[in-house]
Amino acid sequence: MSAIDGLPPLREVIARHDLRAKKQLGQNFLLDLNLTARIARAAGSLADHDVLEIGPGPGGLTRGLLAEGARHVLAIEKDARALPALAEIAAAYPGRLTVLNGDALEIDPLAHLTPPIRVAANLPYNVGTELLIRWLTPPEWPPFWDSLTLMFQKEVAERIVARPGTGAYGRLAILAQWRTDARIVLTLPPDAFVPPPKVHSSVVHLTALPEPRFPARAETLSRVVAAGFNQRRKMLRSALKGLGPDIEDLLLRAGIPPTARAEEIELERFCALARELDASEAGSGSKFV
Repeated sequence: MSAIDGLPPLREVIARHDLRAKKQLGQNFLLDLNLTARIARAAGSLADHDVLEIGPGPGGLTRGLLAEGARHVLAIEKDARALPALAEIAAAYPGRLTVLNGDALEIDPLAHLTPPIRVAANLPYNVGTELLIRWLTPPEWPPFWDSLTLMFQKEVAERIVARPGTGAYGRLAILAQWRTDARIVLTLPPDAFVPPPKVHSSVVHLTALPEPRFPARAETLSRVVAAGFNQRRKMLRSALKGLGPDIEDLLLRAGIPPTARAEEIELERFCALARELDASEAGSGSKFV
């Protein structure tokens, strides 16, 4: 790809700008431009989309996104050391790359992007899950993004696509699969990165559904799922007892055995329980929380 964009190899960029990865920033750089191009292609057609990238570092994926035709890329980078390297990419793609130095948790991307929008990122390990949950739980649905193409530790990726009855099944699976189609599209070994992490990494592609798979209020579903999986070894009649005194009746009305555990319950039943809880609280005059 360096021959396509005329920019030097990433190892040279890192050496020239002294961009040694910082553990406290969750940095592990992917230097193989063939791999970053594969991730960019996994995001789908980019020609008619703006793209949000978090934690570009020296810009390997940034270059892939631009070379694959992204209309415009907004790259949010917390590490000011990477800004000169990213400025070189911006110069090679005039008008198509905006770089912001700041915390992705505090920046509103819609102030800088025009829909339709895709998100593609090798997320810093220390904020990846928090960002994903934010993107899956906006105040309104559909969200600002059409799709998310994100790299996580393999264990986290497996939790996103997990099915009931498995140890990986939990809150992330429910939130992701309620509102998106999620699949793992690529898995990479530690030695693909500098420095190599201790675990494999996987890229997950999530496509936003027009509406959730089953009706439920997001706040209530999140509350039910959090309570169930916070004590996943307990029967649901015990794990959920803090939600109300009639929890066993609500479980039965939702088609859930009170003696079942959270990891045994499919998404549709959790949504049914959330609806039953809302109906019960509305009938008793309790306020939604």
